[in-house]
Amino acid sequence: MDAFYASVEQRDDPTLRGKPVAVGGSRERGVVAAASYEARQYGVRSAMASVTAKRRCPDLIFVKPRFEVYKAISQEIRAIFADYTPLIEPLSLDEAYLDVTENLKGIASATQIAEEIRKTIREATSLTASAGVSYNKFLAKLASDHRKPDGLFVVTPAMGPAFVETLPIGRFHGVGPATARKMQALGIETGKDLRNCSLAFLTERFGKAGSYYYGISRGIDERPVRANRIRKSVGAENTFFEDLYRFEAMAEALKPIIAKVWRHAETSGVRGRTVTLKVKFADFRQITRSQSSRDPIASIEALEEASLSLLGPILPVEKGVRLLGVTLSSLSPVAEKGSGASETQFSLPF
Repeated sequence: MDAFYASVEQRDDPTLRGKPVAVGGSRERGVVAAASYEARQYGVRSAMASVTAKRRCPDLIFVKPRFEVYKAISQEIRAIFADYTPLIEPLSLDEAYLDVTENLKGIASATQIAEEIRKTIREATSLTASAGVSYNKFLAKLASDHRKPDGLFVVTPAMGPAFVETLPIGRFHGVGPATARKMQALGIETGKDLRNCSLAFLTERFGKAGSYYYGISRGIDERPVRANRIRKSVGAENTFFEDLYRFEAMAEALKPIIAKVWRHAETSGVRGRTVTLKVKFADFRQITRSQSSRDPIASIEALEEASLSLLGPILPVEKGVRLLGVTLSSLSPVAEKGSGASETQFSLPF
């Protein structure tokens, strides 16, 4: 989906159309959950601190998120997908992989299916979607971003390797900012540079991920589309404008992070037994502390209590704290009320 949360808000409130919109909190420690394309022209992006977003775009309009609305629309879109294939792997509320090799309508062309789905989504929701069509997940993901918004791009088997070699390494799905910096330090700037590296070289420097990088640099990705994928963890973190030294300041800074983690757990329909606190210091040294409970964390208050209990023992600190993060893992689905059984829920990454 194109700028999903922001597009929903612009659809439902005509006064927001054509204006820069950010879904999220406008307060000092707020975070942008989604930005409209008008806001993106100013460099506003999701996960950006709200004060930074406002600085880049003084006319930015903040809108409180309505996750129940987004979830309902997501389920409507998922039902459209299900008309074509049962092999649906959700990545978030607004994105999914579909395997249409053998589809329910017997359509021979994946491109035709993508066109039909995009048209049906527009008619049903008045929202636009972009699609990438290819022979594996990695290339389909790259293709889906290639013509946004409201676009469709196809990468054929003949195009795959050449399409990959021209892309900056930072565009590769599965290569995060830290890995991109490490690759750039090794002289790997593009897909072609990555392809010129041997499997032994990549495995030595990137471990198990090395074989994945070796394959995708050649347009190869053997991962299947996995229906009903359950996320292993949910987490959030924030880097601060000024280093923190006092427990009270850190506890206050953790509140929006914990709220975001709990919101993702609620939206995903999961609970977790293990809480992990991530701390990065001013000199970029990083530590994590974890604790597990017998039963899943049942409330945001319990999650906050567990997070603060992990924070206390690391104080006092010699170096200021520049980043804090909280992750909830050992996840299990929440049983529907009165059902007596757990039901698999889809996940929301961030």
